[in-house]
Order: sequence, then C-alpha cells, then structure tokens
Amino acid sequence: MRLDTNSNEDFKTLNPTFCRIKPETLSTWGESARNDTRLPNTDYTATIGGPRHNCSPFPISTHVNNRFILWDGDITLLEADTITNTTNETLSESNTLSESILNVAGNELRDELSNNVRECRTGEVRVTKGYNLPAKYILHTVGPTFKEKFKTAAENTLHCCYRNVLCKAKELNLKTIAVCNVSTNQKSFPADLAAHIALRTIRRFLDKYTTQIVIFCLNSHEHGIYEVLAPLYFPRNRLEERSALWQLPKDIGGEYGEPLHPDRQIRIIRNPQHSVLMRQGDDDSDNSPHDFESCVSDLEYGLSDLNNLNYSSYSGGGMHSHIQADLDRQHLLGDTSRNSVYEKVVADGIEDLEHQERYERLLYRAQVEDLNEVSGIGCLYQSGVDRLGRPVVVFCGKWFPANNINLEKALLYLIKLLDPIVKGDYVIAYFHTLTSANNYPSLHWLREVYSVLPYKYKKNLKAFYIVHPTFWTKMMTWWFTTFMAPAIKAKVHSLPGVEHLYSAITKDQLEIPAYITEYDMATNGLHYFTPVPQATCS
Repeated sequence: MRLDTNSNEDFKTLNPTFCRIKPETLSTWGESARNDTRLPNTDYTATIGGPRHNCSPFPISTHVNNRFILWDGDITLLEADTITNTTNETLSESNTLSESILNVAGNELRDELSNNVRECRTGEVRVTKGYNLPAKYILHTVGPTFKEKFKTAAENTLHCCYRNVLCKAKELNLKTIAVCNVSTNQKSFPADLAAHIALRTIRRFLDKYTTQIVIFCLNSHEHGIYEVLAPLYFPRNRLEERSALWQLPKDIGGEYGEPLHPDRQIRIIRNPQHSVLMRQGDDDSDNSPHDFESCVSDLEYGLSDLNNLNYSSYSGGGMHSHIQADLDRQHLLGDTSRNSVYEKVVADGIEDLEHQERYERLLYRAQVEDLNEVSGIGCLYQSGVDRLGRPVVVFCGKWFPANNINLEKALLYLIKLLDPIVKGDYVIAYFHTLTSANNYPSLHWLREVYSVLPYKYKKNLKAFYIVHPTFWTKMMTWWFTTFMAPAIKAKVHSLPGVEHLYSAITKDQLEIPAYITEYDMATNGLHYFTPVPQATCS
C-alpha cells in the first residue's frame, strides 16, 4: 500500500506530533492585561513638556483588542483561515519560516509556486492553498530590503505588505488571519521602525473591518519589542492610552497606517519670505523613528519659480538641492554675493561626499578584517531593548584597555556593531564602574571617532546613560558635549546606580557583568530605588 504524502488526512494520522491550534484557544490582547508582568506605565501628565499628541490617535477599543492576538508560537500549527509567508520575488527564499511552511504544506505547494505562481513583486501578495497545513490558505508576500538611502521607499513597501495581506484576506472573506513578521532579519529592517509600521497598520485595519481577527505570530526573540510597543496602538486602559500621547512617534501614519512624510513634499507658497521663516522654525525633533536624514527636508518655491522647475531641482537632497536652497536664502537675505554662497555650498558638498566615502571605506574594512582581538574583550555589545523597544548598546569602561589595544581596530569594531543598529532609534548604557586611567582613551581619539561617524549615529541616539560616574567623568562629559559634541548634550544622563536604569530598561533586558552589580550593591545597598519610567526615555 502506497501512502500519499500530500494527503492531509494521511499526513496527520501518521504524524502524531502534528497538533492543530485553534485561534479561539489563544489569549487575546484585551485579555493579556491580566498576565502583563511588566511595570505599569507611567502617568506622564505631571511631567514637564507637553505630549506629542493632544488626543489619542488610537483610543481604547475593547472590540479591537479582543480581535488582536500577539502570539509567540509556530504559525504552521494554527488552524486559521489563512497564514502569511514572507519570501523573495521568486518565492524561493530560504528563511526559517518559509522552509517550515513548505515542509509542512508538502510538495503540492512547491509545485504550485514553481508552476503557477512563479513570482511575486516586493510589497505584493500571492495566494495559494494551505495543502497539509491546518490553515486553508497561504498569503505570500515579499518584504523590502532596508537601505538607509531608500528609507522612505522601504517604509512604504513594508506597509504595503501588511496592508495587502490583510485586504486580500478580507477580499477572500477570511475571518482569522495569521500574520508573520514580514521584516525578517535578513531584510536588515530596523526592528523598532518595522514594529511601529506593522502595529499601526493592523490597528487601522481592525478599526475599519469589525469581523476579522488578526493573530500576529512572532518568534521568541521578536516578541519583546512588540509587547512593549503594542500598548501604544492597542491601549487596554486609560493609563496606557494617556501614556501613548507622550510615547507614540509624531508620524502615526495615515488613514490605513501608511507612513506620512510631509517634510518630503514640495510646498508652493505665495510669500517667499515665508520660506526663510519656515526653515528657521522647522521641527527637527529626533523623537520619531520616521525622521529623515536628508540635509534639506523640503524645497519651497515662490510663484515666480514655477516655470523653471525641473526634476533635479527637487529630487530630495543631493548637492543641487543644497545649492538651490542656499541660493534662495541668500537671494532673500541679500547680504552675501551669489558666487560666494555657491562656492561655499559646493565646498561643503564635496566635504560631505569625502566624509561619506571615508565612512564607507571604514565600514567595508570592518566587515572584512579580523577584529577578534577587539570583539573578544567583551567591552561593547548589544543587550536587549528598552521600554520603548529601542536596542540597548552596553559599554563597560573597565574592560576597555585603551593603552593596550589597536584603537583603529576598536573603531572598526564599533562601526561593525553599530552600523545595523543605528538605522533606527537606539540607546547606549556606559558603565564607568571601577575604571582607571588605563581605560581612558585620549580626547583626540574620541574627537576623531565622533567626527568620522555619520549623522545617523547622533540623530538616532535617543539616550546616553552614564552609570557610576565620577567627578572626573562628569567634568569631561560636560566639556566634550559642550565643545565637541553639542548635538548629543541633552541626551546624556548621569545615573548614580544601576537600578536607576530600570526606569528606561527592564531588568530582564539588561545583561551586565557581575562586578558591576556587586559594586552597585556594595555602594548603594539593596533595592535603593523604585523604578518608574520617566519621560526622558522617549
């Protein structure tokens, strides 16, 4: 007797480990509040500085929360109407999720993908049967590869992936939709930015369609950041709703959760002097994970300029944009000759290009050279995420042998570790515990490091915590941030003990050497601080 390995019934009979999971057995987001072990949200209403939003963009909705499930489990076991598969344009990507879905579904799925479907463009969706899976259908989508140069396009495309999956399921009249994390690791998409896009797109969908149930399926290492950010978009009580007014990014998306980039739009105005005033008053807040790094956020033209517009004059950055913007301003102010402004802008543009080329050369070296002598020290590493889901980079001063290390290789290792992290928001925790003169690099080297790192390093750094600072540390920090690095001055916070960090970073997310905690207990005692999240975390 020959068994058909593609038969649902034969496969499930022969494989006793195959276990269906019914969506109704999973705890919804609304029910999860009872099991939430995280510290309660802070009530920010008494803090200095107003919220980013005057009213809740995502108000409490019990009906929505009871149709949203955040689940850490195997998507191939769900008895949902449809599950999601993230793949490449030829539907052959070899990632863990795709391989698991293909293996369980069987050869019939492989045949349909290769013979009938064949391809799927980035951001689009293709539908197949579930075959041996408990799910009836599979929605295949292709997520974007993230590159800083094309950040806007990547954000829009990732939104399209989630939006198209959800709308296709609605079109097919499917009720339970299991969605995977489309921004997989190999796509290099910043985790916090991707989480904001996914959560707000799902929230907007559930607001509009009141019968669908969305199950967001995550791996265990992905679950933490979504659990931290989900209350911003799916608040379960009034405190979470109020806290979200401070913690939500300024860009909360459009009607369907799509990214909005008003600073990239060309605005036509009647009064050209308004252009100067607008540039002087532009909000360059670094609180939003969707800020841009182009040096010219927008170009504005008076009516007299319209006949001479061409693509190169508003292509979103680049040297010509610099020239045109500065020439316009010089023309309005009338205090410098046009030629001198032009020459200055050209010189600045060349300097920027040389700076970028230098960094790219260092980045290439960091990726190909052997840096084990630095990485093996263990003084610099990533450790979990903070309460807003931003990666935390830890630096242990005592373990940095400044006088016995190749500082050039130390810089290369710093770039290798941080380059993929700084594409989105991040924080640094520097432990000055038990450091000595042998651990202090020269100010010349620190200035060199600061100058060689691109703007994204400074802009996306949201907080720099110095734990166990000494008087010397405080003085040098003040001097460095005042005269050499004023862009990060407001982001530096000196903390007398480790437990003060728990306002911003939960204890389970912070991995630090034992000598630091031992010193902390000996110096400050046990449980000397009750952590309450502060507004400075945002």
